[in-house]
Amino acid sequence: MDTKRFSEMSEFELKQEIAALNEKAKKAEQLGMMNEFAVHERRMLMAKAYLLDPNDFQPGKTYLLTDGESSFQISYLNGHFAWGYRNDGTELEAVPISLLAKEK
Repeated sequence: MDTKRFSEMSEFELKQEIAALNEKAKKAEQLGMMNEFAVHERRMLMAKAYLLDPNDFQPGKTYLLTDGESSFQISYLNGHFAWGYRNDGTELEAVPISLLAKEK
């Protein structure tokens, strides 16, 4: 299987991939295959990150996460990933920028 990286895909290809992953995730969920569902969900979030412009996110600012409950303060960006701290924690972690909802 000759699969392209998300970084090599056009916007159209990314949207097609997201739709395909969404279908796979739904099917896995219906079949009760939660591990497979989680893998497809994560890949979908990764693909969605490549549809966003990293320049729209600023180091030093705090954003709400898409879960609606957590916050994330960006220390720095590396490609389509934000590195920083969740909920004022002390452990540095990376999240795809597609998980950042809006500025807090």
